Amino acid sequence: MVGFKLRVISPEKVLLEAEVASAIFPGEDGFFGILPRHAPMVSLTASNLLTAKLSDGGDVDLLIHDGFAEIRDNVLTVLTRSAEKASDVDLERARSAAERARKRIRANKAEYDYARAVSSLRRALAREKYGNRS
Repeated sequence: MVGFKLRVISPEKVLLEAEVASAIFPGEDGFFGILPRHAPMVSLTASNLLTAKLSDGGDVDLLIHDGFAEIRDNVLTVLTRSAEKASDVDLERARSAAERARKRIRANKAEYDYARAVSSLRRALAREKYGNRS
């Protein structure tokens, strides 16, 4: 099967490097579907689920949180602030984080705090939605 390489990288480590048949990742303005020999592109990513079909037939689900994606020379590279397996999400912690972020948004103090709270809320909502997914 013809595929392409998927690399997911955080500041700390390479989280995934695999040969895949297809991938769907969350862009700032919606989801992008990637197949082998995709045209080169760069996009901002959003906090949401990245899914990939491995060349051997398995599946990968990763929650990624803000960053960039580049497809070039049959390699999709996702540089993300952080990422985690959907199955590793602590749902109770995600719910608590979402509630804290909502409170900070309602308080609407400094613009910087508001932007951080919105980003935190997006991460928490993605974790709630896709957490414990196998």
